[in-house]
Formats: sequence, structure tokens, C-alpha cells
Amino acid sequence: MQIDPQGDVTQLKGVGPSLQNTLAKLGIFRALDILLHLPSRYQDRSTVTPLSQLRPNEEYLVSGAIAGSKVVFGKSRSLEVLVTDADSELRLRFFHFSKFQQRALENANYIQAFGSTAYIGRHLAMAHPEYRTFTDPPPAPKPQLVPVYPTTQGLSQNRLRQLTASVCAQAWPETPGTPFSKLKLLHQPDSLQSIPELRAELALEELAAYYTVMKRRALKRKQQTGIPLPRGPGLGRTLRDSLPFKLTKAQRRVIGETLIDLENETPMLRLVQGDVGSGKTIVAAFAALRAAEQGCQTAIMAPTELLAEQHLQNFQTWLEPMGLRVALLTGQMAAAASREAIRATLDGELDVVIGTHALFQDRVTFSRLALVIIDEQHRFGVHQRMALRFKGLAPHQLVMTATPIPRTLTMALYADMDVSLIDELPPGRQAITTQTIAESNRPKVIERIRQTLKQGQQAYWVCTLIDPSEEIPATAATEAFEDLQRALPEFRIGLLHGRLRGEEKVAIMRAFKNHELDLLVATTVIEVGVDVGNATQMVIENSERLGLAQLHQLRGRVGRGSTASGCFLLFKPGLGDTGKRRLNALRESQDGFFLAERDLEIRGPGDVLGTRQSGEQSFHIADLAEHAHLMPEAISLAEALMGAAPGTDAANRLSGLLDTWAPAQSDHLSA
Repeated sequence: MQIDPQGDVTQLKGVGPSLQNTLAKLGIFRALDILLHLPSRYQDRSTVTPLSQLRPNEEYLVSGAIAGSKVVFGKSRSLEVLVTDADSELRLRFFHFSKFQQRALENANYIQAFGSTAYIGRHLAMAHPEYRTFTDPPPAPKPQLVPVYPTTQGLSQNRLRQLTASVCAQAWPETPGTPFSKLKLLHQPDSLQSIPELRAELALEELAAYYTVMKRRALKRKQQTGIPLPRGPGLGRTLRDSLPFKLTKAQRRVIGETLIDLENETPMLRLVQGDVGSGKTIVAAFAALRAAEQGCQTAIMAPTELLAEQHLQNFQTWLEPMGLRVALLTGQMAAAASREAIRATLDGELDVVIGTHALFQDRVTFSRLALVIIDEQHRFGVHQRMALRFKGLAPHQLVMTATPIPRTLTMALYADMDVSLIDELPPGRQAITTQTIAESNRPKVIERIRQTLKQGQQAYWVCTLIDPSEEIPATAATEAFEDLQRALPEFRIGLLHGRLRGEEKVAIMRAFKNHELDLLVATTVIEVGVDVGNATQMVIENSERLGLAQLHQLRGRVGRGSTASGCFLLFKPGLGDTGKRRLNALRESQDGFFLAERDLEIRGPGDVLGTRQSGEQSFHIADLAEHAHLMPEAISLAEALMGAAPGTDAANRLSGLLDTWAPAQSDHLSA
């Protein structure tokens, strides 16, 4: 029986309501979505590596005799199995195990295991490897590439592999523009050599579909009629003259581009890119002021409570002296305050409403919404942005991001937007000295922070985990907090992480901003947007675990005052070549757009055995590092197909491409 690609997954054997709900968490709704849920990487299990040749942070297939097993008691109980071969030994560690598993391993003579190596204590080990046990020495492995899929709780890797293999075995219709046979090959490749070319062919089609949707969206927007916002009584000049700083040439240019757009009936959709600290917020303030001059409202959406509160303080400082009314609306507000903000928004008493996801609520209604401003736009899905847009009569949209997009990709990725670039930092910003430091030198970094705090300055100490983990060898925020309290008892130290309640986060960040805390130990929750001019030092633990863009964002939290600032990138032993190149790039440059281009080079043509790093739009195939060079060809293909007459092969191919790559529920291509 032929499968229906667009039909839901319950048409597949063995998929009932429970598995259907689990698959939905992965964005798998249709049968086709299973083919589109591609391996993040492949495990090469064709060669057994001698134990003496193992290195940390790599995946290996190993084979040997079981020399013993025991239950180890540390921070948590674990089962340790000692494996030996002719030259060396390796420990396998299981932090979650059953009595049955323990007895089976105790009774086996030999084992063949596949997993990732890491130091646990003083010993190189594999945590929770996949394995098979044997009575006699195991046979040589068969050549095979095993797919590894992104999965979710309640869906094991093996179950997902079985389901995908079953789907690949089904008969699929062959219609123009549908890549079913190519997708099957990516799930079951014969060799690593065949994968890059196959991925490139599919990426070209996906990028063409993406560009088509962007162009159609832009055309649809230009057919809409919004509220024109012509020049008013000159409040913009008043705001400019009242600012305690002088606008940069780049800021003045982008403000001008934005205000000209607002004068038109066609709704503006403008992306403002600016590096960390370039001053994007003041552009938004001039736009909101223009809307208020015409008796209209502005909604400003921020991704976090902390950033929303900072925007509130800035906009109140800039706009309230001119008679504008600015208010906050977040999910953590007291019920009475929330009801009052919602009432004032509906009655038109507020000119600017700043909020988080709370702005999406159905009960939030605007009197005359003419402008929507989205900060850090990549943190919101298209459906969320659209929900806010529909609260007004085709309002103008100003979208801001400090996440650098390589210049070569911007126009293609944002084909539905006009793009402005703030490519100049405000004068007086100090260069940030960036150093890469081995974890063994941590005491020296602590001493450097002590000297900084003694001088009355402040510092951040960033960790990638909240709590310690036996399975992830990284310093957690909670243990760093305790360690630093012991090492620096004379200073006030705070702890900030994502599990705290919203009001707790805001209170801690406010205390740090008011210098009621000297040192803030935090997770990457402080990555976006919060300004503390007196913070001059940034320490990032396990910096090798973070991407280049995220490291650049974190570093940008310091250097915002007139004092020279520094950033220390701590890293663990065994740093790979890619990690070294990434950290060295950050040390050499503070230009976010240069670093974005450098990231493309470092990530190169794609390491198929490594984790696939998707682009901001969460493409199924296309990787902005791997496939940037395909954009011109994708645009040409899309333009040719869009110009084809209905009913032709080209038009049918475009229809097939859109059905595959741009379904209605796809968050990055819909609407």
C-alpha cells in the first residue's frame, strides 16, 4: 500500500495516540515529517579501536574482556564495569541501571560497546554506552553507519530508528518536486562520502522553497494597508536634544530609514541588525515616539522579564518627560497590576506597552496599535509574532537582533524584510581584552576577579549548567557559587539561573545593577540585553561548550562603561581543533559580523560525523554554515519556478517543493 506523505502518522503501523503525542513534541505530525526528521549525525561502528588509543570527547567502538564490575557510591550511585584488552583498560559507567542489567554484566565474559569518552574523576570512561555482551570473544563488527536522531523523553533512540526504517521501507509516490528517495538515502547511507552531495541537493530545494515563501509574504504585505505615521510636531528633535549621549552616524541613518518607512500606508517590516551594544533600542524609541505623535500605540516584545524591565526603564527615561505613558505587562506581574495594564491598553491610555509572551494573551487588546517592535526576534516563532501583529490593523513591524547574520546571507534569509545595519559602536566603548585560560589556572582568574571587585567594579561568572551532573563534565552554577563564596567571603555574591521564579530573577538582576551585589554567578540567562555599566569582567566556565555567537553575546555584557574590561574563557583539557579555532577567533576580534563570517569558515563544509548545527530558521536540511554558497542558485531556481505558467512541469515542481518544505504547521515558513 502506498503511503500518504501528507497524512498523519497514525496511518503507520504501530503508531497509536500515545506515540503520536510523543512524535508531536519533535514536530512530527505527517508521515513525511518522519523522513524530514533527519539524523543529527552518524556513528561509524565499523572499526574496533584499541583501548590504549582512546582520547577524551570522542566516540568509539571498543571490545574487550569484562575484568569486573561494582556499584560505586559518589554524588549518586552508579555501576562501574572494568573492560580490558591486550594493552589497556576502560571503565564503563551506568548512572541508571537495574538489578537485571547488573547481573547480566556480572555474568558476561566479553563486551562490545559504543559510546563517547570523557574523564570521570581520574579515569577515562564511557557513560551509558550501547553494548552487547558475549560468552566468547566477540566477532569483528560489520561495516555500518548508524543514524543518531534528535529525540525526546519517552522515545528511545532504538524505537525511533525502527520507526524510521519502517517508513523508509514503504512505497512513496513519485511526483515532481518531492525528494522522498533522496531523504531515504540520508537515513540509510552506504557511505559517508555520499552524504554531503545528497544534502546539498536537498538543501538547494529547501532554500528555494524558503525564499519563495519569503517573497510571497513580502508581496502579500505590500498589498495590505496600514496606518501611515507622518511627521508630527517635532518631538523627535526634542528627544534627540534631551539624550545624554550623541547618536552615532549609523544610528541616525537607521532611524531615518525607519521613520521614512512609517510614513507609508504599506506596513513596514524592517530588520535592524546591530552588534552587542551598538544602540538598537534608541532606534525603537524614535519609532515609538512617531506612533505616539499620531495618537497610536506601540507594543514592544522582549524575550525575557529582565530585558522587558530594562526596556521599561529606558523608555520611561526617554519618553515620559514628553508626556508619553509607558507600562509593563508580563506574566509575573501581580493580578491587580496586570488587570490595570490590560484595561489601560484597551482604553488607549498607554502609548507604549512593553512585555514578554504575556502580550500574546487574547485578553490583551489595543485601542489603536500601529507599531510592533520585536527584540531579539530569533527567540520568537513566526506564529507568536503574527499573533501580536493581528492585534492591530496591519501594524508596522520593527524587528531587532544582536545575533550577527553573515552579510552574504542577510538579504536571502530575510527576503520579506527591509534590512538596516548599525555597523558602528557608540564612542567611548572600551575594547574588551579576551583571554583563553585552561581550567587548571582557575585560582589565578579568581584572584584577578578579587582585584577587580576591590576597585569597586563588578563581574559576571557564567556557567553552562545549573546543578552538577555526573554525565556532563562541566562546572555548575550552584557549585561555582559555593566555591566563590568560600574564596571571596568579603564580597556580595548572587546566583541567577533559569529555574528561579520571574520576580526572583528580576530582583537579583536589579540588585546587581544597583551594585547591591559585587559578583553575579549565572547561567546563560544573562546572555541577552541587560546593561550594567559597572560590570567590567566576564568569566565563562567551560567555554568550549558554547557556540561562537553565544560567547560573543555573553562577552558583550561587559565593556559598557568607560572602564577597560576583560573576558576570561575557561576551558577543560582535551579541547578539539574546532573548539580552539572558535575560542581563538573570539580572542582576536570583537566584531560580531566578522565573527559570524568566521563561524561559517570554522564550521566549514559540515562534519557529518559531528552534531548538525541548524540555522536560526531550524531548516530540516539546509545548514547556513554548510550551504551558504547555494543561496544564489536557490534564489535563481525559486525565481524561475515562480515565473512558470500554471500546469507546467516547473509549476508542479514548485508545488511539490512547497508541500515538502513549507507545510502550514512549519514554524519558520508559515504565514
